[in-house]
Amino acid sequence: MQRCDFCGFEFDPACSLEGGCKGCPLANGCSKVVCPRCGYEMLPEAKLVGFIRQIREKIGADRKSAAPRRTQS
Repeated sequence: MQRCDFCGFEFDPACSLEGGCKGCPLANGCSKVVCPRCGYEMLPEAKLVGFIRQIREKIGADRKSAAPRRTQS
């Protein structure tokens, strides 16, 4: 999943808008991803950034599940 830098929408880069670069001379050699919500063009997320994001999400989920539950007395 990639988050749009402009609108914050999360989407699968494989489902990026098709044909957004028809008029661009670099259309065949360009690696930009287009947000399906707002049309903003950005570079694909670096693998290292995605890896770090996955680790942070996993740690956050582990902390939520390991947090002690409060009981009413």
